[in-house]
Amino acid sequence: MSFVSPRGTKDILPEEVAYWQHVENVAQDVFQAFNYQEIRTPIFESTELFERSIGDQTDIVQKEMYSFQDKGNRALTLRPEGTAPVARSVIQHQLLGQSNPLKLYYQGPFFRYERPQAGRYRQFHQIGVEYIGTQTHFADAEVISLAYHLFQQLGIQNLTVTLNSIGDELSRPVINEAIRQFIQSSPVIFKQLCDKCQYRLDRNPLRILDCKNKKCQSLLVGLPDIKTFQSQECRDHFNAVVEELDRLDIPFEVNPYLVRGLDYYSKTTFEIVSSKLGAQNAICGGGRYDGLIQQLSGKATPAFGFAFGVERVVTLLRQYQNLSRSASYIRIYVIPVGASFQSTCFELLYQLRKAGFDTDMDVEKCDLKSLLKKANKHQASHVIIYGEEEAEQHQVTIKTMADRSQSSIKIDQAVHYFLNLKKELQRSQASYV
Repeated sequence: MSFVSPRGTKDILPEEVAYWQHVENVAQDVFQAFNYQEIRTPIFESTELFERSIGDQTDIVQKEMYSFQDKGNRALTLRPEGTAPVARSVIQHQLLGQSNPLKLYYQGPFFRYERPQAGRYRQFHQIGVEYIGTQTHFADAEVISLAYHLFQQLGIQNLTVTLNSIGDELSRPVINEAIRQFIQSSPVIFKQLCDKCQYRLDRNPLRILDCKNKKCQSLLVGLPDIKTFQSQECRDHFNAVVEELDRLDIPFEVNPYLVRGLDYYSKTTFEIVSSKLGAQNAICGGGRYDGLIQQLSGKATPAFGFAFGVERVVTLLRQYQNLSRSASYIRIYVIPVGASFQSTCFELLYQLRKAGFDTDMDVEKCDLKSLLKKANKHQASHVIIYGEEEAEQHQVTIKTMADRSQSSIKIDQAVHYFLNLKKELQRSQASYV
């Protein structure tokens, strides 16, 4: 029997990992600039946490969660999203009592039982932020601007921010009734809705706007903008967010049908999409969730957050970017020309690594010609050669792969040589910039 990765999962191979690390490093730099701190939560939680927070009428809870009973007969679920676990942790450890507001970010694997397709997996990875403890519109604008800036820093183009307001807890019954009346006013509309949307009409009409069925989407054309059924406070909040984004020169579009797929959202919701991604074009999504922590703890706590799928961002980067090394980057390959010279080379290899250089050596082969080919395959910038001739002179031969030039230096000066070279390359690059 041959084993393969489970359906809906993938191995992240070495040639792709560089893109993942690039995304993670850029994200962490941006989070630091915006003063967010990392939080790490377990990959499984109580099933009830997600049922209460995400909403029992959502596709995630009804169809997509990986849930199981453990040996203690506890109902557990592999986390399908990151906000509820963060909210649980904030409540459990009373983090708001230590700092208010809280600015947190998280990253890691998540799990949903979905039909695998391009950019969508059953195990996927997300990076997200949560701004907890303030209801000001500036929090909405900050998180949206952070997301937009992050993708700009990654070099992603063709970006569009889409916005909407879905009202607060007081507005929700009015909005749901307006949607219900619009659909029931025409028997033709109701009959043509998919079974899922017909079911939602009684339970949670707002969720119909999140249906991905194109037929259902077309039937909703003509539905009054749900913002007209919201309180004045909700409308003022949304208008204030829009004004701040205008001041920041962040381009956006208002999409009256954008509701997101989680029931805990309120007021502002947003997505950032890229035309480069095809059908699954949303890079990130998020919004305000003023009722979630109160629902879990009883204490009213406003919050705003977003998350993005790392797989989709990496797909974009691999299509349109080449992660070339910096001009000052040095990668060294050490070649012993003969088995008797391996120990000396192995010691030099260790000294170079201690000095911070990316260095490698084949510990089995000693053939110069084949190892030069291997060094080239490893994209080495320099090769150190040590054989009988070099040993007699207590020297090493240093070969620069770019121009094939080479020189000889004393072996005990090799580390010092590369440290000086690194400084020279960095100075040269700085003066060029």
